[in-house]
Amino acid sequence: MAKLTFRIWLLIIALILAVLAISPWLSLEKGVLIKSVEKNSTFFNEGIRAGMTLTSINSQQINNIEDYSRVIGSIFPLKEETKITIIADGNTFIIFTNETLKIDISALPTSKIKTGLDLSGGARALVKPEQSLSSSEMSDLIAVTSNRLNVFGISDVTVKPVSDLQGNSFMLVEVAGLTSSDLKDLVSQQGKFEAKIGNDTVFIGGKRDITYVAKSGQEAGIESCFQTDSGYVCRFRFSVYLSPEAAERHANITSKLSLNLSSTGYLDKTLDMYIDDNLVDSLFISEELKGKATTQISVQGSGAGAAKEDAFNSAQENMRKLQTVLITGSLPYKLEIVKLDTISPVLGKEFTKNLILLALVVFAIISLVLLIKYRKIKITLSVILTMFSEALITLGIAALINWNLDASSIAGIIAGMGTGVNDQIVIIDESISSQRESLKEKIKRAFFIIIGAFFTIIAAMLPLFWAGAGMLKGFALTTILSVSVGILITRPAFADILKKIQKE
Repeated sequence: MAKLTFRIWLLIIALILAVLAISPWLSLEKGVLIKSVEKNSTFFNEGIRAGMTLTSINSQQINNIEDYSRVIGSIFPLKEETKITIIADGNTFIIFTNETLKIDISALPTSKIKTGLDLSGGARALVKPEQSLSSSEMSDLIAVTSNRLNVFGISDVTVKPVSDLQGNSFMLVEVAGLTSSDLKDLVSQQGKFEAKIGNDTVFIGGKRDITYVAKSGQEAGIESCFQTDSGYVCRFRFSVYLSPEAAERHANITSKLSLNLSSTGYLDKTLDMYIDDNLVDSLFISEELKGKATTQISVQGSGAGAAKEDAFNSAQENMRKLQTVLITGSLPYKLEIVKLDTISPVLGKEFTKNLILLALVVFAIISLVLLIKYRKIKITLSVILTMFSEALITLGIAALINWNLDASSIAGIIAGMGTGVNDQIVIIDESISSQRESLKEKIKRAFFIIIGAFFTIIAAMLPLFWAGAGMLKGFALTTILSVSVGILITRPAFADILKKIQKE
């Protein structure tokens, strides 16, 4: 048996590492993946979020979907308020409820490869700030946007900076399982919150002035619903805790106010709340708070609808949006949505299915052409196996760096594989040429051609990596990865394999 060369061993090690990077079954993680949690349910308000791994309910271990179904069937439905203990992502959630479990689950991923919206479905927005931003300012914008989406309860969120060839900066927001209209509402509005007394600002949204915003329990909820001539109105209330600086600001401003002569027990000005410079509500200020540095205030608002249920849902939605803006603060810059897309997950599944089928057809055609051309099954198999190895290693690297594979990324892998086949044909043709040179010299000449082509591809892909506001970044990156894997690992290994075949 011929000894394996260093280059062939390097290929084998790279393949093993790629399998380790891709395969989640090598980890000992058990449980089920929470895909979604009904917003404004008790479970959502207690902090359970999509993307968590659920491992236990009421001390009963959940290893898979079958365990989950069995445990849920033994607990629900509930006839009265019951204590439910849920462990997800290592955190324990104790919930008292009579609701059904408003959580959708799925099996843990069968692969560590992350797919983009083209394959998994969702919404994507390409957003441009109205002013030019530095890298640090763009980082601040991305941090606030990500925080706002996370507070909203969305999982599978990607927010990243991109740019085009002219140097224009953009923010690319990709969210799985969301409609374009929902994403537009979340991203396009700046959400600048200000609480004013007259023309004086008492506090603004964000961590500087606000230390805590109540979202559930006795300090937050729908207070009352009543019928009007046009339908129903429901009012909400929640507590907000201010920083000492904001409380002192409140004391200084209110100390200058007078008593309201028409409304006994209140000061003559109201606390006005603005979002994006639009007045959303005004609250009376008790005379007891005159000149007092209070750190707790009660924020109120309402929602309306033709039916009582519609008004209730509207009030909850308005309360949630106001809480989100108060928690996260305003987006630091005004934004313009340049492009907005919605991708159906059904189309993604069909695309993946057709892509796999097309790849198999292409591999079959390539194999047949190579077999006809060279009339050697070993050479044909070595080309096909090397091509598969290159794709697998590229996927392993993508999984390792958590790159989302979309349609353009997969196209880049295919392009790299095509380049690999072309390079292997160059090596084969040079090795069997009639020139009177040693096999080593022939392969060396082939690699001179291949390396020249490699640098040409890299030179062509680097501009694409920055062009198109990042939309072509996936194609450029995976193409660069694929051809780099080829030039560093698979092509040298193939050359050694070909030498062994030639000597037989």
